[in-house]
Amino acid sequence: MQRRTFLTGTLLGTAFATAPFALTTTSASAATVTVSSLADLQREIDRAAPGDRIVLADGTYNVPTGGIRISGRHGTGAHITIVSQSRGGAVLQGARSFVLSDSTGITISGFAFRQTQTLIIPADCSDIRLTRNDFKLADIADVDWVVVKANSVKIDRNHFHDRSTQGVFLVADGPDAPTDPEKKTMAKGLIVLRNHFARHTYTGTNGGESIRLGVSHRALDDAGAVVEYNLFERCDGDPEAISVKSSKNHIRHNTLRDCAGGIVLRHGNGTLVHGNHLVGGTEGIRLYGNDHKVFNNHLTGLSGRAFVIGSGTARDHLPGEPPAQQRGNDACDRALITHNTLARNARTLVGENRAHEPRDVVLSNNILVADSGTLVDLGQHTGFTWQGNLLWGGAADGTIPASGFVRTDPRLQQGTDGVFRLSSSSPAIGAAVPTTPAVTDDLDGHPRGGSRDIGSDQYATAAPLRRPLTTADVGPNAA
Repeated sequence: MQRRTFLTGTLLGTAFATAPFALTTTSASAATVTVSSLADLQREIDRAAPGDRIVLADGTYNVPTGGIRISGRHGTGAHITIVSQSRGGAVLQGARSFVLSDSTGITISGFAFRQTQTLIIPADCSDIRLTRNDFKLADIADVDWVVVKANSVKIDRNHFHDRSTQGVFLVADGPDAPTDPEKKTMAKGLIVLRNHFARHTYTGTNGGESIRLGVSHRALDDAGAVVEYNLFERCDGDPEAISVKSSKNHIRHNTLRDCAGGIVLRHGNGTLVHGNHLVGGTEGIRLYGNDHKVFNNHLTGLSGRAFVIGSGTARDHLPGEPPAQQRGNDACDRALITHNTLARNARTLVGENRAHEPRDVVLSNNILVADSGTLVDLGQHTGFTWQGNLLWGGAADGTIPASGFVRTDPRLQQGTDGVFRLSSSSPAIGAAVPTTPAVTDDLDGHPRGGSRDIGSDQYATAAPLRRPLTTADVGPNAA
Protein backbone atom coordinates (compact mmCIF):
# COMPACT_ATOMS: atom_id res chain seq x y z
CA MET A 1 0.00 0.00 0.00
CA GLN A 2 1.36 3.40 -0.92
CA ARG A 3 -0.46 6.30 0.61
CA ARG A 4 -0.14 9.51 2.51
CA THR A 5 -2.79 10.55 4.96
CA PHE A 6 -3.29 14.19 5.91
CA LEU A 7 -5.96 15.44 8.27
CA THR A 8 -7.48 18.74 7.24
CA GLY A 9 -9.28 21.37 9.26
CA THR A 10 -7.23 20.55 12.35
CA LEU A 11 -3.89 21.49 13.78
CA LEU A 12 -2.32 19.63 10.89
CA GLY A 13 -3.55 22.27 8.47
CA THR A 14 -2.59 22.22 4.84
CA ALA A 15 1.09 23.06 5.12
CA PHE A 16 1.96 19.36 4.99
CA ALA A 17 -0.14 18.51 1.95
CA THR A 18 2.84 17.98 -0.32
CA ALA A 19 2.54 15.81 -3.39
CA PRO A 20 1.39 12.28 -2.41
CA PHE A 21 3.51 9.23 -2.99
CA ALA A 22 2.72 7.84 -6.42
CA LEU A 23 0.08 5.13 -6.71
CA THR A 24 1.28 2.16 -8.70
CA THR A 25 -0.63 0.07 -11.20
CA THR A 26 0.26 -3.07 -13.10
CA SER A 27 1.08 -2.72 -16.78
CA ALA A 28 -0.56 -5.18 -19.18
CA SER A 29 2.92 -6.02 -20.49
CA ALA A 30 4.58 -6.35 -17.08
CA ALA A 31 6.70 -9.43 -16.49
CA THR A 32 7.62 -11.42 -13.39
CA VAL A 33 10.93 -13.23 -13.52
CA THR A 34 12.79 -15.22 -10.87
CA VAL A 35 16.59 -15.28 -10.86
CA SER A 36 19.09 -17.15 -8.71
CA SER A 37 22.33 -15.23 -9.30
CA LEU A 38 23.43 -11.62 -9.01
CA ALA A 39 24.55 -11.66 -12.64
CA ASP A 40 21.05 -12.61 -13.74
CA LEU A 41 19.56 -10.09 -11.33
CA GLN A 42 21.70 -7.33 -12.84
CA ARG A 43 20.73 -8.33 -16.37
CA GLU A 44 17.00 -8.20 -15.56
CA ILE A 45 17.33 -4.84 -13.80
CA ASP A 46 19.17 -3.39 -16.79
CA ARG A 47 16.24 -4.17 -19.07
CA ALA A 48 13.34 -3.74 -16.64
CA ALA A 49 10.23 -1.86 -17.75
CA PRO A 50 7.36 -0.32 -15.73
CA GLY A 51 5.45 -2.93 -13.76
CA ASP A 52 8.14 -5.61 -13.98
CA ARG A 53 8.79 -7.72 -10.91
CA ILE A 54 12.21 -9.28 -10.45
CA VAL A 55 12.42 -11.97 -7.76
CA LEU A 56 15.78 -13.02 -6.32
CA ALA A 57 15.76 -16.57 -4.99
CA ASP A 58 16.50 -17.09 -1.31
CA GLY A 59 20.15 -17.51 -0.46
CA THR A 60 23.23 -15.63 0.66
CA TYR A 61 24.88 -13.46 -2.00
CA ASN A 62 28.25 -11.69 -1.94
CA VAL A 63 27.65 -8.46 -3.81
CA PRO A 64 30.53 -7.32 -6.08
CA THR A 65 32.45 -4.16 -5.21
CA GLY A 66 30.40 -2.01 -7.57
CA GLY A 67 27.10 -3.06 -6.04
CA ILE A 68 23.84 -4.02 -7.76
CA ARG A 69 23.26 -1.11 -10.15
CA ILE A 70 19.86 0.46 -10.70
CA SER A 71 20.60 3.13 -13.28
CA GLY A 72 18.29 4.87 -15.72
CA ARG A 73 15.31 2.70 -14.75
CA HIS A 74 11.91 4.37 -14.55
CA GLY A 75 8.80 2.65 -13.27
CA THR A 76 6.56 5.37 -14.63
CA GLY A 77 2.97 4.64 -13.59
CA ALA A 78 3.89 1.17 -12.30
CA HIS A 79 6.87 0.52 -10.06
CA ILE A 80 9.70 -1.76 -11.04
CA THR A 81 9.85 -4.14 -8.07
CA ILE A 82 13.01 -5.96 -6.98
CA VAL A 83 12.07 -8.44 -4.29
CA SER A 84 13.44 -11.32 -2.27
CA GLN A 85 11.68 -14.64 -2.80
CA SER A 86 10.74 -14.63 0.88
CA ARG A 87 11.04 -11.85 3.42
CA GLY A 88 14.62 -11.85 4.63
CA GLY A 89 15.40 -14.89 2.52
CA ALA A 90 17.83 -13.17 0.15
CA VAL A 91 20.80 -12.05 2.25
CA LEU A 92 23.08 -9.45 0.67
CA GLN A 93 26.68 -9.33 1.90
CA GLY A 94 29.65 -7.26 0.77
CA ALA A 95 30.55 -3.59 0.84
CA ARG A 96 27.57 -2.19 -1.08
CA SER A 97 24.08 -3.40 -1.89
CA PHE A 98 21.94 -1.52 -4.38
CA VAL A 99 23.53 1.50 -6.06
CA LEU A 100 20.86 3.79 -7.49
CA SER A 101 21.21 6.60 -10.00
CA ASP A 102 18.86 8.48 -12.34
CA SER A 103 15.91 6.22 -11.51
CA THR A 104 12.27 6.64 -10.49
CA GLY A 105 9.46 4.34 -9.52
CA ILE A 106 11.57 1.60 -7.89
CA THR A 107 10.54 -0.70 -5.02
CA ILE A 108 13.15 -2.78 -3.15
CA SER A 109 11.50 -5.32 -0.87
CA GLY A 110 12.22 -8.21 1.46
CA PHE A 111 16.04 -8.26 1.54
CA ALA A 112 18.35 -8.80 4.48
CA PHE A 113 21.06 -6.13 4.24
CA ARG A 114 24.41 -7.02 5.80
CA GLN A 115 26.70 -4.45 4.18
CA THR A 116 29.68 -2.45 5.38
CA GLN A 117 28.68 0.73 3.50
CA THR A 118 25.66 3.01 3.44
CA LEU A 119 22.64 2.44 1.21
CA ILE A 120 22.16 5.86 -0.43
CA ILE A 121 19.09 7.06 -2.33
CA PRO A 122 20.67 9.91 -4.31
CA ALA A 123 19.12 13.20 -5.32
CA ASP A 124 18.85 12.26 -9.02
CA CYS A 125 16.25 9.62 -8.09
CA SER A 126 12.66 9.98 -6.86
CA ASP A 127 9.63 7.87 -6.01
CA ILE A 128 11.76 5.14 -4.41
CA ARG A 129 10.40 2.68 -1.86
CA LEU A 130 12.24 0.47 0.62
CA THR A 131 9.78 -1.93 2.20
CA ARG A 132 9.81 -5.07 4.37
CA ASN A 133 13.60 -5.27 4.54
CA ASP A 134 15.86 -6.25 7.42
CA PHE A 135 18.78 -3.89 8.06
CA LYS A 136 21.65 -5.09 10.23
CA LEU A 137 24.74 -3.68 8.64
CA ALA A 138 28.24 -4.32 9.92
CA ASP A 139 28.75 -2.67 13.29
CA ILE A 140 31.22 -0.06 12.01
CA ALA A 141 31.49 3.38 13.59
CA ASP A 142 30.26 6.44 11.66
CA VAL A 143 28.50 4.42 8.94
CA ASP A 144 24.91 5.57 8.62
CA TRP A 145 22.84 2.68 7.35
CA VAL A 146 20.34 4.39 4.99
CA VAL A 147 20.70 7.96 3.70
CA VAL A 148 17.91 9.63 1.71
CA LYS A 149 18.87 12.54 -0.53
CA ALA A 150 15.98 12.18 -3.02
CA ASN A 151 12.43 13.49 -3.02
CA SER A 152 9.31 11.33 -2.59
CA VAL A 153 10.91 8.36 -0.85
CA LYS A 154 8.97 5.89 1.26
CA ILE A 155 10.66 3.80 3.96
CA ASP A 156 8.06 1.43 5.37
CA ARG A 157 7.79 -1.82 7.33
CA ASN A 158 11.51 -2.37 7.73
CA HIS A 159 13.48 -3.61 10.72
CA PHE A 160 16.60 -1.63 11.74
CA HIS A 161 18.30 -3.33 14.64
CA ASP A 162 21.31 -4.19 16.77
CA ARG A 163 24.26 -1.88 16.57
CA SER A 164 26.69 -0.69 19.23
CA THR A 165 28.68 1.95 17.36
CA GLN A 166 28.23 5.62 16.50
CA GLY A 167 26.08 6.17 13.44
CA VAL A 168 22.43 6.62 12.46
CA PHE A 169 19.94 4.03 11.28
CA LEU A 170 18.11 6.39 8.89
CA VAL A 171 19.14 9.88 7.70
CA ALA A 172 17.14 12.33 5.62
CA ASP A 173 19.54 14.72 3.96
CA GLY A 174 19.37 16.52 0.64
CA PRO A 175 21.17 16.98 -2.67
CA ASP A 176 24.90 17.54 -2.56
CA ALA A 177 25.90 21.02 -3.70
CA PRO A 178 29.63 21.34 -3.02
CA THR A 179 30.05 24.25 -5.44
CA ASP A 180 27.15 26.25 -4.04
CA PRO A 181 26.99 26.25 -0.25
CA GLU A 182 23.77 28.31 -0.30
CA LYS A 183 21.85 25.39 -1.83
CA LYS A 184 21.06 23.84 1.51
CA THR A 185 17.86 22.10 0.53
CA MET A 186 16.28 19.07 2.15
CA ALA A 187 14.91 15.95 0.51
CA LYS A 188 11.16 16.53 0.23
CA GLY A 189 8.22 14.37 1.16
CA LEU A 190 9.92 11.45 2.92
CA ILE A 191 7.49 8.95 4.48
CA VAL A 192 8.75 6.76 7.34
CA LEU A 193 5.96 4.33 8.21
CA ARG A 194 5.59 1.26 10.45
CA ASN A 195 9.28 0.53 10.87
CA HIS A 196 10.81 -1.17 13.89
CA PHE A 197 13.97 0.48 15.27
CA ALA A 198 15.56 -1.59 18.02
CA ARG A 199 18.60 -2.02 20.24
CA HIS A 200 21.11 0.68 19.49
CA THR A 201 23.50 0.38 22.41
CA TYR A 202 26.15 2.99 21.54
CA THR A 203 27.04 4.75 24.79
CA GLY A 204 28.31 8.07 23.43
CA THR A 205 26.49 11.38 23.86
CA ASN A 206 25.95 12.22 20.19
CA GLY A 207 25.69 10.64 16.76
CA GLY A 208 23.64 7.55 17.53
CA GLU A 209 20.15 8.64 16.54
CA SER A 210 17.60 6.22 15.12
CA ILE A 211 16.24 8.83 12.69
CA ARG A 212 17.78 12.17 11.82
CA LEU A 213 15.71 14.47 9.63
CA GLY A 214 18.21 16.97 8.29
CA VAL A 215 21.29 18.70 9.59
CA SER A 216 21.95 22.14 11.03
CA HIS A 217 22.84 23.90 7.76
CA ARG A 218 19.62 22.62 6.13
CA ALA A 219 17.37 23.34 9.11
CA LEU A 220 15.48 26.29 7.63
CA ASP A 221 14.38 24.32 4.57
CA ASP A 222 10.93 22.70 4.58
CA ALA A 223 11.28 18.92 4.35
CA GLY A 224 7.65 17.89 4.81
CA ALA A 225 8.68 14.47 6.15
CA VAL A 226 6.03 12.29 7.81
CA VAL A 227 7.28 9.91 10.51
CA GLU A 228 4.32 7.87 11.69
CA TYR A 229 3.41 4.57 13.36
CA ASN A 230 7.00 3.51 14.04
CA LEU A 231 8.14 1.54 17.08
CA PHE A 232 11.41 2.39 18.83
CA GLU A 233 12.70 -0.05 21.47
CA ARG A 234 15.94 0.30 23.45
CA CYS A 235 17.18 3.03 21.14
CA ASP A 236 19.92 4.20 23.49
CA GLY A 237 22.57 5.44 21.07
CA ASP A 238 21.78 9.13 21.51
CA PRO A 239 19.56 11.39 23.67
CA GLU A 240 17.64 12.02 20.42
CA ALA A 241 15.96 8.91 19.02
CA ILE A 242 14.09 11.09 16.52
CA SER A 243 16.22 14.15 15.80
CA VAL A 244 14.57 16.83 13.68
CA LYS A 245 16.95 19.31 12.02
CA SER A 246 14.70 20.67 9.28
CA SER A 247 11.35 22.46 9.04
CA LYS A 248 7.68 21.57 8.64
CA ASN A 249 7.81 17.90 9.44
CA HIS A 250 5.18 15.72 11.00
CA ILE A 251 5.94 13.26 13.85
CA ARG A 252 2.84 11.32 14.84
CA HIS A 253 1.54 8.09 16.41
CA ASN A 254 4.98 6.64 17.16
CA THR A 255 5.82 4.58 20.24
CA LEU A 256 9.16 4.98 22.02
CA ARG A 257 9.54 2.28 24.65
CA ASP A 258 12.48 2.00 27.08
CA CYS A 259 14.63 4.32 24.95
CA ALA A 260 17.33 6.63 26.26
CA GLY A 261 16.51 8.91 23.34
CA GLY A 262 13.40 11.03 22.87
CA ILE A 263 11.74 13.19 20.23
CA VAL A 264 13.84 16.32 19.80
CA LEU A 265 13.08 19.25 17.49
CA ARG A 266 16.73 20.28 17.51
CA HIS A 267 16.69 22.73 14.57
CA GLY A 268 14.01 24.11 12.27
CA ASN A 269 10.52 25.52 12.55
CA GLY A 270 6.88 24.62 12.21
CA THR A 271 6.87 20.88 12.99
CA LEU A 272 3.87 18.99 14.40
CA VAL A 273 4.34 16.36 17.11
CA HIS A 274 1.20 14.52 18.17
CA GLY A 275 -0.26 11.24 19.30
CA ASN A 276 3.08 9.76 20.37
CA HIS A 277 3.66 7.38 23.29
CA LEU A 278 6.92 7.72 25.21
CA VAL A 279 7.07 4.99 27.82
CA GLY A 280 9.63 3.93 30.39
CA GLY A 281 12.75 5.45 28.89
CA THR A 282 14.89 8.45 29.76
CA GLU A 283 14.26 11.47 27.55
CA GLY A 284 10.87 12.75 26.39
CA ILE A 285 10.09 15.65 24.05
CA ARG A 286 12.46 18.60 23.68
CA LEU A 287 11.75 21.74 21.64
CA TYR A 288 13.89 24.37 19.93
CA GLY A 289 12.93 26.64 17.06
CA ASN A 290 9.70 28.41 16.28
CA ASP A 291 6.00 27.75 15.71
CA HIS A 292 5.83 24.07 16.62
CA LYS A 293 2.56 22.43 17.66
CA VAL A 294 2.73 19.59 20.18
CA PHE A 295 -0.49 17.86 21.25
CA ASN A 296 -2.10 14.57 22.28
CA ASN A 297 1.18 13.03 23.46
CA HIS A 298 1.39 10.56 26.37
CA LEU A 299 4.60 10.44 28.40
CA THR A 300 4.98 8.15 31.38
CA GLY A 301 7.67 6.49 33.46
CA LEU A 302 10.57 8.53 32.06
CA SER A 303 13.62 8.72 34.29
CA GLY A 304 14.95 11.96 32.78
CA ARG A 305 13.27 15.13 31.52
CA ALA A 306 9.81 14.41 30.18
CA PHE A 307 9.28 17.73 28.39
CA VAL A 308 11.84 20.47 27.75
CA ILE A 309 11.07 23.95 26.41
CA GLY A 310 14.51 24.87 25.19
CA SER A 311 16.49 28.06 25.48
CA GLY A 312 18.97 29.14 22.82
CA THR A 313 22.43 30.33 22.02
CA ALA A 314 20.58 32.32 19.34
CA ARG A 315 17.11 33.86 19.19
CA ASP A 316 16.54 32.65 15.62
CA HIS A 317 18.67 30.99 13.00
CA LEU A 318 18.92 32.95 9.75
CA PRO A 319 20.18 32.20 6.24
CA GLY A 320 23.88 32.88 5.77
CA GLU A 321 24.96 32.19 9.32
CA PRO A 322 28.48 30.82 9.83
CA PRO A 323 28.56 27.07 10.49
CA ALA A 324 29.42 27.39 14.17
CA GLN A 325 26.36 29.55 14.78
CA GLN A 326 24.11 27.23 12.76
CA ARG A 327 24.93 24.39 15.11
CA GLY A 328 23.80 26.32 18.17
CA ASN A 329 20.42 26.02 19.85
CA ASP A 330 17.57 28.24 18.65
CA ALA A 331 15.28 29.41 21.47
CA CYS A 332 11.78 27.92 21.41
CA ASP A 333 9.32 30.65 20.42
CA ARG A 334 5.57 30.61 19.74
CA ALA A 335 5.03 26.89 20.36
CA LEU A 336 1.57 25.55 21.14
CA ILE A 337 1.71 22.76 23.73
CA THR A 338 -1.78 21.44 24.42
CA HIS A 339 -3.73 18.31 25.39
CA ASN A 340 -0.72 16.29 26.56
CA THR A 341 -0.61 13.88 29.52
CA LEU A 342 2.63 13.64 31.53
CA ALA A 343 2.27 11.10 34.31
CA ARG A 344 4.77 9.71 36.81
CA ASN A 345 7.97 11.00 35.25
CA ALA A 346 11.10 11.92 37.23
CA ARG A 347 11.14 15.49 35.88
CA THR A 348 7.96 16.72 34.25
CA LEU A 349 8.14 20.12 32.52
CA VAL A 350 11.53 21.80 32.59
CA GLY A 351 13.47 24.62 31.01
CA GLU A 352 17.07 25.61 30.37
CA ASN A 353 19.27 28.65 30.96
CA ARG A 354 21.03 29.68 27.77
CA ALA A 355 21.32 33.35 26.83
CA HIS A 356 18.07 33.50 24.82
CA GLU A 357 15.00 32.43 26.77
CA PRO A 358 11.93 30.86 25.12
CA ARG A 359 9.13 33.30 24.34
CA ASP A 360 5.39 33.44 23.66
CA VAL A 361 4.67 29.75 24.26
CA VAL A 362 1.10 28.63 24.94
CA LEU A 363 0.61 25.76 27.40
CA SER A 364 -3.01 24.71 27.70
CA ASN A 365 -5.12 21.70 28.68
CA ASN A 366 -2.20 19.55 29.82
CA ILE A 367 -2.28 17.04 32.70
CA LEU A 368 0.87 16.93 34.84
CA VAL A 369 1.04 14.28 37.55
CA ALA A 370 4.04 13.22 39.65
CA ASP A 371 4.58 11.96 43.17
CA SER A 372 7.83 13.77 43.92
CA GLY A 373 10.02 16.63 42.76
CA THR A 374 8.59 19.62 40.91
CA LEU A 375 6.00 19.57 38.16
CA VAL A 376 7.08 22.81 36.45
CA ASP A 377 10.73 23.86 36.69
CA LEU A 378 11.33 26.42 33.97
CA GLY A 379 14.26 28.76 33.67
CA GLN A 380 13.90 32.29 32.35
CA HIS A 381 11.00 32.68 29.91
CA THR A 382 8.94 35.54 28.49
CA GLY A 383 5.33 35.96 27.43
CA PHE A 384 4.10 32.46 28.24
CA THR A 385 0.34 31.81 28.29
CA TRP A 386 -0.89 29.19 30.77
CA GLN A 387 -4.52 28.10 30.76
CA GLY A 388 -6.65 25.09 31.55
CA ASN A 389 -3.85 22.88 32.89
CA LEU A 390 -4.46 20.28 35.62
CA LEU A 391 -1.78 19.39 38.18
CA TRP A 392 -1.77 16.60 40.77
CA GLY A 393 0.39 14.42 42.98
CA GLY A 394 2.95 14.86 45.72
CA ALA A 395 5.25 16.92 43.50
CA ALA A 396 5.40 20.67 44.06
CA ASP A 397 3.68 22.98 41.57
CA GLY A 398 6.90 24.83 40.79
CA THR A 399 7.07 27.93 38.60
CA ILE A 400 3.66 27.72 36.94
CA PRO A 401 1.52 30.80 37.72
CA ALA A 402 -1.50 30.16 39.94
CA SER A 403 -3.88 31.43 37.27
CA GLY A 404 -2.73 28.82 34.76
CA PHE A 405 -3.90 25.60 36.40
CA VAL A 406 -6.13 23.86 38.89
CA ARG A 407 -4.83 21.32 41.37
CA THR A 408 -7.23 18.43 41.56
CA ASP A 409 -7.09 14.67 41.12
CA PRO A 410 -7.69 13.90 37.40
CA ARG A 411 -8.75 10.36 38.40
CA LEU A 412 -6.69 8.66 35.78
CA GLN A 413 -6.98 4.94 35.19
CA GLN A 414 -4.07 3.01 33.71
CA GLY A 415 -5.19 0.51 31.10
CA THR A 416 -3.66 -2.86 30.31
CA ASP A 417 -1.77 -1.10 27.50
CA GLY A 418 -0.13 1.21 30.05
CA VAL A 419 -2.01 4.35 28.97
CA PHE A 420 -3.40 6.72 31.61
CA ARG A 421 -6.95 7.62 30.54
CA LEU A 422 -9.73 9.55 32.22
CA SER A 423 -12.22 7.74 34.41
CA SER A 424 -15.90 8.59 34.12
CA SER A 425 -15.76 10.87 37.19
CA SER A 426 -12.67 12.84 36.17
CA PRO A 427 -12.88 16.62 36.64
CA ALA A 428 -10.92 16.93 33.38
CA ILE A 429 -14.01 15.96 31.39
CA GLY A 430 -15.43 18.95 29.53
CA ALA A 431 -13.03 21.31 31.30
CA ALA A 432 -10.62 22.19 28.46
CA VAL A 433 -10.31 25.77 27.29
CA PRO A 434 -10.59 26.42 23.53
CA THR A 435 -7.43 26.31 21.45
CA THR A 436 -6.73 27.92 18.11
CA PRO A 437 -6.58 25.95 15.94
CA ALA A 438 -8.66 23.21 17.56
CA VAL A 439 -7.53 19.69 18.37
CA THR A 440 -10.38 17.60 16.97
CA ASP A 441 -9.41 14.07 18.03
CA ASP A 442 -7.46 12.50 20.88
CA LEU A 443 -4.59 10.11 21.49
CA ASP A 444 -6.83 7.08 20.94
CA GLY A 445 -8.36 8.41 17.72
CA HIS A 446 -11.68 9.37 19.32
CA PRO A 447 -13.31 12.65 18.24
CA ARG A 448 -13.19 15.41 20.82
CA GLY A 449 -16.44 17.05 19.75
CA GLY A 450 -17.57 20.38 21.13
CA SER A 451 -16.96 19.68 24.82
CA ARG A 452 -13.30 18.85 25.14
CA ASP A 453 -11.40 17.20 27.96
CA ILE A 454 -8.06 18.17 29.47
CA GLY A 455 -5.13 15.90 28.62
CA SER A 456 -4.35 13.57 25.76
CA ASP A 457 -7.44 11.41 26.32
CA GLN A 458 -11.02 12.37 25.52
CA TYR A 459 -13.20 10.25 27.78
CA ALA A 460 -15.00 7.55 25.80
CA THR A 461 -16.51 4.13 26.42
CA ALA A 462 -15.56 2.89 22.95
CA ALA A 463 -12.35 0.91 22.48
CA PRO A 464 -9.32 2.96 21.37
CA LEU A 465 -8.74 3.14 17.64
CA ARG A 466 -5.02 3.63 18.30
CA ARG A 467 -2.89 2.11 21.05
CA PRO A 468 0.82 1.97 21.83
CA LEU A 469 2.49 -0.03 19.09
CA THR A 470 3.84 -3.54 19.53
CA THR A 471 6.18 -5.57 17.35
CA ALA A 472 3.13 -7.05 15.61
CA ASP A 473 2.23 -3.61 14.26
CA VAL A 474 5.55 -2.84 12.59
CA GLY A 475 8.40 -4.32 10.61
CA PRO A 476 8.52 -6.68 7.62
CA ASN A 477 5.44 -8.70 8.58
CA ALA A 478 3.15 -5.82 9.51
CA ALA A 479 -0.11 -5.34 7.65
